[in-house]
Amino acid sequence: MTIRAMRRGGAASLAALLAAGAVNAQTVSDRGLSYTLYGTPGLIEMPSALSAKDGQIAATIGNFDGQTRTTFTFQLLPRLSGSFRYSRIEDYSLPGQRGQEDTYFDRSFDLRYRFNDETAVMPAFAIGLQDFLGTGAYGAEYLVATKTFGDTLRVSAGLGWGRFGSHNGFDNPLGVLASDFDERPDLDFEEGGTLAFDQLFRGDAALFAGLEYAPTEKLTLKAEYSSDAYERETELGLIDRDSPLNFGAVYRPLPGVQLGASWLYGSELALTGTFLIDPSERPYGPGLDPAPAPVKIRQGDARAAQSWNRAALPEATIGTALQQALAAEGVELSSIQLSDRAVRLRYTNTRYRAEAQAMGRIARMLSIGLPDSIESFTLEPMQRGVPLSAVTLSRSDIEAFADTAGGTEALSRRLVLDDAGPSVGLKPLPRVDDRFSWGLAPYARITVFDGDAPFQVELGAQVTASYEITDSLVASGTLRQQLYTNREDPELIVAEGDEPYPVRRNAALYAKEGTTGFRDLTLAQYGRLAPDVYARTTLGYLEEMYGGVSTEVLWKPADSRLGLGAEVNYARQRDFDLGFGFQDYDVVTGHASAYYDFDNRFYGQIDVGRYLAGDWGATFTLDREFENGWSVGGYFTLTDVPFEDYGEGSFDKGIRVTIPLDYVVGQPTRREASSALASLQRDGGAKLRVDGRLYEVVRDGHLNDLDDGWGRFWK
Repeated sequence: MTIRAMRRGGAASLAALLAAGAVNAQTVSDRGLSYTLYGTPGLIEMPSALSAKDGQIAATIGNFDGQTRTTFTFQLLPRLSGSFRYSRIEDYSLPGQRGQEDTYFDRSFDLRYRFNDETAVMPAFAIGLQDFLGTGAYGAEYLVATKTFGDTLRVSAGLGWGRFGSHNGFDNPLGVLASDFDERPDLDFEEGGTLAFDQLFRGDAALFAGLEYAPTEKLTLKAEYSSDAYERETELGLIDRDSPLNFGAVYRPLPGVQLGASWLYGSELALTGTFLIDPSERPYGPGLDPAPAPVKIRQGDARAAQSWNRAALPEATIGTALQQALAAEGVELSSIQLSDRAVRLRYTNTRYRAEAQAMGRIARMLSIGLPDSIESFTLEPMQRGVPLSAVTLSRSDIEAFADTAGGTEALSRRLVLDDAGPSVGLKPLPRVDDRFSWGLAPYARITVFDGDAPFQVELGAQVTASYEITDSLVASGTLRQQLYTNREDPELIVAEGDEPYPVRRNAALYAKEGTTGFRDLTLAQYGRLAPDVYARTTLGYLEEMYGGVSTEVLWKPADSRLGLGAEVNYARQRDFDLGFGFQDYDVVTGHASAYYDFDNRFYGQIDVGRYLAGDWGATFTLDREFENGWSVGGYFTLTDVPFEDYGEGSFDKGIRVTIPLDYVVGQPTRREASSALASLQRDGGAKLRVDGRLYEVVRDGHLNDLDDGWGRFWK
């Protein structure tokens, strides 16, 4: 869809450049595509050059002889994928730590890029980095080619380095380019989390190969020649590697489910399970939304009318009737301005995730409830009492395109998007909804990746409540009651030497002592300082660990991809019991932020400033969102805290996923659930957690979000 705006700037799209030449999926059949024990598309342990469907998410669990690998893989672009892996290895230690064998927990990241689509003649080629941002326990690089024959047979062969270059290795062919490629230096395993450039594609190389045979849509048989010698595991006596040959089978009992069994290295039985999610699809198709009202079509003479009889139909009557009708659609009408030929109204959409869908429902109601002479509809969506934009539609266009093929696209080309107008002329309507809302729900908090306690869980119940003092001034809070936890009693952590103050590492003490307490209790004020300039101030108990004051300003024109913001906070550490008391530590933090909306639903953000431990640095974030509301992204933070002082992981990084609840239940709702897979919670690069930051509040009513959701205008 393309929405016409009165002001619109052009910019080259980074995401479009990354995807150039790769917008089409691989041209061969995906029949039989399955996942390795490492959770990536491939054979059994060796990779292939195939890519999953664009946007697909795969969660894989693989286990054999004391090793358990749990992997989250996301197809970021048609040719680029990334993986995050958490592994458990019994009786293992990294090289140089002999005699310290114990159950070892490892975190690793992978990247893979496919150069080309497979054709009838040319195989697909891919390059991959495995465990390039961890301790290197699974570190490997590879180049691989895959060729498909018919619908049933696929052959892959490649060249590996690192682990994949350890069996029957030979001199590195890249040595002809530079002698530095001949030797692979030892890794510093102390902290992990850093990219060791001097490791990549260094040392001996080795060949691997394999084939996949898919006799049916549900079954794939595999055989491979592995170039992984399992040197460290063999040295520790963990694996009997009697053969380089592996054999396996994958069965698909249900769509999105893959179950596999393999015989590894002549001695080990391995089992895998992979669960696939396609965020671009809806389990309920277009959804279970109640059918909208039909558009009322005016007669020709009525359309030509220049005014209406206000004595027969007063303005106050129109406003009240519209407010009641829109309330049934989950739209709170706040104010209205009427003239003989135009209507302008401000409203809050409380039900539909896509703002365009709410606009479609409103346009239908206006066609039914307004006098025939009114031709122009100007809709000004609000959130937190702040108007976000102004969308002007022609009533004649709505009538013409309501039941026309291609009508959604045609209407998007003819509307006008601008900044919201002044409040002058708008007549406020008395609120008909309840300003107070509350809810009771369970909560769960899961902590992983801690080597001493790799899976910790806290379960309980929470009451959330909010009261809208005005449309833009909101008091809210969350009271939690812990009901169960398997956390062991934590000890108070104090900073030693040059370590940063423990602004996050004592989080477990809040779970121990704060079994009953306030997660947050705040008063938040939103507003507009000028056209395109938004403001927020939040004070109180801002999050579980800190209270204080947070202030924010955001410049974000309605028709611009770019947003610029600044935030300044004063934060003081709360008592561990989640009561009203505070500890001695306080800090002033703040960031300057830049937001950019790329093509293909990619959103980038850079924050530069001061963090909770007083360190200075920057956070880089990139999210990909889908039409149905799913969002998958990653982030990393680099500050002036040295890697050795930061601790395990070296710097803050992670993956985050947001799932809209309407995807799950099929009914329209703006609620969503978010989760993050991150490194161990450390102190460097720690940001204050504040609900309702401006960019996420205002972007729903702006150009690209409206454009992306315009396909739901008539839903």
